[in-house]
Amino acid sequence: MPKYFYPLVENPYRKKDINDAIKVLKTNQLTSGPKIIKFQSLFSKKINIKNSLMVNSGSSANLLALQCLINPYRKKRLQKGDEVLIPALCWSTSLWPIIQSGLKPKFVDVDVDTLNININDLRRKITKKTKALMLVHVLGNCADMGEIISIKNKNNLILIEDTCESLGTKYRNKYLGTFGEFSTFSFYASHQISSGEGGMICCKNKEDSEIITALRSHGWSRGLKKEKKIAKKNINLDKRFIFYNSGFNLRSTEVSASVGMSQFKDLDSFIKIRKDNRQKIINEFSENMKIKNKINFIKEKYYVNASWFGLPIILSKSIDKQKFLKKLEKNGVETRPIISGNFLKQPAIKKYNLTCKNKMKNADYINEKGFFIGLPTKKIPNKLIKKLVRVFEKSV
Repeated sequence: MPKYFYPLVENPYRKKDINDAIKVLKTNQLTSGPKIIKFQSLFSKKINIKNSLMVNSGSSANLLALQCLINPYRKKRLQKGDEVLIPALCWSTSLWPIIQSGLKPKFVDVDVDTLNININDLRRKITKKTKALMLVHVLGNCADMGEIISIKNKNNLILIEDTCESLGTKYRNKYLGTFGEFSTFSFYASHQISSGEGGMICCKNKEDSEIITALRSHGWSRGLKKEKKIAKKNINLDKRFIFYNSGFNLRSTEVSASVGMSQFKDLDSFIKIRKDNRQKIINEFSENMKIKNKINFIKEKYYVNASWFGLPIILSKSIDKQKFLKKLEKNGVETRPIISGNFLKQPAIKKYNLTCKNKMKNADYINEKGFFIGLPTKKIPNKLIKKLVRVFEKSV
């Protein structure tokens, strides 16, 4: 494995993050407790959304959102075979919870300029069977949410915002994750903030929040607002072990919550540093005559104030992507696909018979020509940026 001078992610944990974790370890309260409750409250207040529940990953958050939609306690639940739209440029666990919940995914192409869902193709893909949209906000950017909400309302769709890569991004001064019935966030090491492993699921409806609370923790009645009422109806059961619903164990830990909360308090600062780093790199690349016409950077639309996850790049048609990336990696620049590329290209799609007749022209193009590099939450020295440019220059 090559030694990277420019990795996708460096150690994101600061001394104060670790110190907060150590304090929790010394309390012996390691499972769900006051740190998680406090983090959930801070998160809701900052993002301006109700009903935030911390989980062990963004993937688990996606699973809980879909499982809530089919749960028998939900008044308007989805039925087996109902269609859920999802962009072809997505992550594995944005897609699989749809299938694991007995629903039918329907793929939508994306927009090359934003990497996000293509509005025109979205309109074309809606049928009478379409009940929900799993919207994936890519690398800190987003589609025109005004158009999305208009389509959602016109067709009475349930919106799930997979905001795992876009914590802190605003559309017209409103945070992503506040538009849909459900939103999910990830705090993995490479994301805008990190708690090691961890995530958050938010929902607008209190009834949905109650369902998710039970699903998150074994299906227990513990912690539900109607816990006492349930106990009274089941007097022959130990009130500590009443299983009110189906369930998983997707809880987070107090340690993760303490680290995540420490970082979350500095989210605005992290966003600014990443923005500054991104602009410095783009400025330096745009001044290099050999490079500037060979690569394209994804730009913010006027309606987006992006919280960048990484630095996505689209190569010109003349460059062989595989050869180019091999040179970058060999010379110390770590790269990866944009999310996972066009997910319809993955072998699991054929195995589960999810192939799509319609071509995803734009997703294919991004799969063929797109990749991204890291965007650290520490100021990048000018010397390092110049070295990065030289490696790109040698690789084109």
